[in-house]
Amino acid sequence: MKSIRRGSAVGAVLLLLAGLPAYPETALGADARRSPAPSSASNPLIEEMLTLDNMFRDIISAVALGDAGKVRTAVASMHGTEEKTREGIHAGAVVLPRNSARISEFVERDRKFHEMLEALERAAGRNHQQEMLRISKLLLDGCVQCHRVFRK
Repeated sequence: MKSIRRGSAVGAVLLLLAGLPAYPETALGADARRSPAPSSASNPLIEEMLTLDNMFRDIISAVALGDAGKVRTAVASMHGTEEKTREGIHAGAVVLPRNSARISEFVERDRKFHEMLEALERAAGRNHQQEMLRISKLLLDGCVQCHRVFRK
């Protein structure tokens, strides 16, 4: 019974991925993948988004394969990004492309997102496959919702 549920969970992730383009275009272009663009150093939000993009690719693969260790490694790459983005907001280095007056809402969403990353890391530490899948779905939904509000 457990293997049926695990197979269903993996199948759900794979179906989700089947509908996503392998490298969606970004404002930075497709070549900005896997390494931060030179301008990302001056904009911590762009740096965080590039790191997040790389992390998600690794997490989706790791969750689909049931590799909790790789999930934890991927989440670890995000450590410190929230603080850098928040510092960038206070310094004026981060400007939201859309709805910039709602910066406090963005900060709250980012805080909750990072809390979910910590929950994913804990679930991976317990090798809890269903919980990793559930949280990964919530995280992806958080990305989509945030982009709908704050990205052009």
